[in-house]
Amino acid sequence: MASRRPWYTGLRRRASFPVCACAGFMSSPVPPFCVWPLVPALREMLRGSDERRPAAREEEASASYSGRCSSSSGTEHLPRYHFGLLQTPLSTAGSAGGPQREADSLGRVVPPGPGPQLFSAAAGDSYFGDKSSYAENVSTMNFTSSSSARGLNSAWIGKTPLSSSRSGCRSRTPLMGYSVTSSSAVSAHLVASVIVAVVEGRGLARGEVGMASIDLKNPEVVLSQFADNTTYAKVITKLKILTPLEIIMSNTACDTGNTTKLFSLITDNFKNVTFTTVQRKYFNETKGLEYIEQLCTSEFSTVLMEVQSKNGHTLFGVLNYTKTPGGSRRLRSNILEPLVDAETINTRLDCIQELLQDEELFFSLQAVISRFLDTEQLLSILVQIPKQDTVNAAESKITNLIYLKHTLELVDPLKAALKSCKTHLLKAYYSSLEDKRFGIILEKIKTVINDDTRYTKGCLNMRTQKCYAVRPNINEFLDIARRTYTEIVDDIAGMITQLGEKYNLPLKMSFSSARGFFIQMNAECAALPNGQLPSEFTKITKMKNAYSFTSADLIKMNERCQESLREIYHMTYLIVCKLLSEIYEHIHCLYKLSDTVSMLDMLLSFAHACTLSDYVRPEFTDTLAIKQGWHPILEKISVEKPVSNNTYITEGSNFIIITGPNMSGKSTYLKQIALCQIMAQIGSYVPAEYSSFRIAEQIFTRIGMDDDIETNSSTFMKEMKEITYIMQNANDKSLIIIDELGRGTSTEEGIGICYSVCEYLLSLKAFTLFATHFLELCHIDALYPNVENNHFEVQHVKNSAGNKEKITYTYILSKGHTEEKNYGLKAAEVSSLPPSIILDAKEITTHIARQILQKQRATPETLRQRAVYHLATRLVQTARNSRLDPDSLRIFLKGLKKKYEADCPVSGQAQTEDGQ
Repeated sequence: MASRRPWYTGLRRRASFPVCACAGFMSSPVPPFCVWPLVPALREMLRGSDERRPAAREEEASASYSGRCSSSSGTEHLPRYHFGLLQTPLSTAGSAGGPQREADSLGRVVPPGPGPQLFSAAAGDSYFGDKSSYAENVSTMNFTSSSSARGLNSAWIGKTPLSSSRSGCRSRTPLMGYSVTSSSAVSAHLVASVIVAVVEGRGLARGEVGMASIDLKNPEVVLSQFADNTTYAKVITKLKILTPLEIIMSNTACDTGNTTKLFSLITDNFKNVTFTTVQRKYFNETKGLEYIEQLCTSEFSTVLMEVQSKNGHTLFGVLNYTKTPGGSRRLRSNILEPLVDAETINTRLDCIQELLQDEELFFSLQAVISRFLDTEQLLSILVQIPKQDTVNAAESKITNLIYLKHTLELVDPLKAALKSCKTHLLKAYYSSLEDKRFGIILEKIKTVINDDTRYTKGCLNMRTQKCYAVRPNINEFLDIARRTYTEIVDDIAGMITQLGEKYNLPLKMSFSSARGFFIQMNAECAALPNGQLPSEFTKITKMKNAYSFTSADLIKMNERCQESLREIYHMTYLIVCKLLSEIYEHIHCLYKLSDTVSMLDMLLSFAHACTLSDYVRPEFTDTLAIKQGWHPILEKISVEKPVSNNTYITEGSNFIIITGPNMSGKSTYLKQIALCQIMAQIGSYVPAEYSSFRIAEQIFTRIGMDDDIETNSSTFMKEMKEITYIMQNANDKSLIIIDELGRGTSTEEGIGICYSVCEYLLSLKAFTLFATHFLELCHIDALYPNVENNHFEVQHVKNSAGNKEKITYTYILSKGHTEEKNYGLKAAEVSSLPPSIILDAKEITTHIARQILQKQRATPETLRQRAVYHLATRLVQTARNSRLDPDSLRIFLKGLKKKYEADCPVSGQAQTEDGQ
């Protein structure tokens, strides 16, 4: 019977991201949210020295963004910059009382009059003015990235001019009431030319610090993101290396009475540095990425890959196409704890196969699942009893009852979508949805709650739903309170209409949860007298092309509205509590519903990932065999599909030693195997043409060369702790991946440790992949027949002159150990090391190699024993797993015999002599 062509064929889309040239980029994404506050400086550097913006526009821009620090006026010296062609004048024509100055949009003091104005912002545009003013000069910019892998050892520290100076100035945040005074000592700024923007994460992300810095003389931006502890030692050290001229931080970091520890430490350690605070909204990831795209030169455009979502560079990011929070949590927990039961895994794989084959089932399920809310959180809140009956507690209960009604109304559509399913697991979920308690709970809710009450988006819409949730005639006082609320809302709408007619302005009523009802007006649709709104309007704010404001009468009306709303919520809350007490005895079925929704969401996510790439269903045997497998994460972030490789590990060849030059692909290959194993054991398809896995009860990895200052562990000690943990806990069903061992000590000791660790692991039946640069370990296969040697191939290409040779990496895995010699020296040649150093290193290496390297050659008897061992393991494996017909099996066994005779020349010669 012909197999059905998958419905998603032809619809695949490959992710297209540039590949980083620098390996350091791959370790951690960089924070684009730090870039936006620096863009005025970038634009000014690009603009040149001939542009000038009128003072009126500067004042307007400054007024529009009053959240930034402003500089105090006085008689102190004006700040002066000597950076390239940009320079602020020392003096301009002014009054007799002294030179007049104005504050620009960054809160700095700038002189009026002709000449370039540093850090100016255009009014009427977004905060940074229009985008086209520097488009022709974009190619002059150069962005580099600093990630957590490089830590504080950033490769770039700009040279600073000796002629630059900056007088002390006083910055303050008027809205916050906080001031920072800079020292007047000029010497502190003799070499300072770097402006730094610093921001710290909030909530659970506290301790995660983003930093962007720009040297005003050298047009180069350094972006970094790293985790720091409570002492913020990394932040302070990095800032001291940069020697900043000015530090930009969020104004929320210096709120009066609520100053963050990071802000206090920075101000204490950098008393001679000017501080500028900006509103938190300007640390914006979207805007930062937008300006990176505009300003970054083409040859450095690979930085864009690093400012994408962090989830995109993980297995979670590759597989996460979930539609509900519960599905996302379930996927994450499954990746952290994969299944070990092959029957359960195959049940999931059957579901994914059906989803891929049945287009209608896939899309109908996805449409229903995407409408579910966070069912687990909803249940958690519903069963909680509030400590106090506050207005917020009442509003929360009412909201969650509406959410519950919305969730229960989705049970029937979900049943309808699963009705025609064929696999065992989907049928089980369909049966669980036939529980009569869903209908009982929904009927009880509908006796009290209006049929048309449902979950809607928008704070005003949801507020209306809560007000009118309870049916009329259940509580007379509630009906009266709702009529009062309706009248107040109508009065507000009428008052705003009258104000519009009175002043001939296009006013409209708007609502927000923070301000209540307020007035909004499109600035482009009205001509204001003298450019100002009538004095009756207060709390005026402007966002883009819209004014938002209120009036004294509207504020009073809002207060009346809130009072009426509190009465409604209180009476509705009493009715809701009584209703909930009646349905608590039936609520257990909702836990099954939550489990069903999250599991279906995860399975749909797996199926979705399969439609975007050529994944294959894995099998589960006693062999790890992957035909043309590739790295799933690398596929998503690369422009081209990664190089595919084969993997074959059995009980008879369970220890694989991998060698090859630096950067040949060893670490990527090892991670690829671990990721594919995890994908298979969570019930997902895997990136390969064919795959078979042995269930791994544990996956152990030893990867990386970092030390650990918190536990006082050096690089070598950390290696030893990790390998000790592996040896103490590994068993015959483990998958062990070791990427370099013993590199933190001398070569002789490192080889000795590696050899003894290998011998211990060889005593287990665990599948082990061991990548190393110690070529001496490759000869261990002469003693242990279950050892296989693999290596990554490279090609040597000569230049056109024919006098130099470079290495081209193929990323192809082949049998045997690498034949490359001194590939570390070849990698060093392409670096900036002097030729004399390279030449000396080659001579010393040759001398040492003659003394200590001894080739171990296998004896004929060893070869015979090895051939017998491999023949026996292949025969056992064939007896266990073979599905061949008798004729095919006969051909296969003849092939095994020929291979045995080829691997055992002594046996072949003996047979020849007997025949004679």
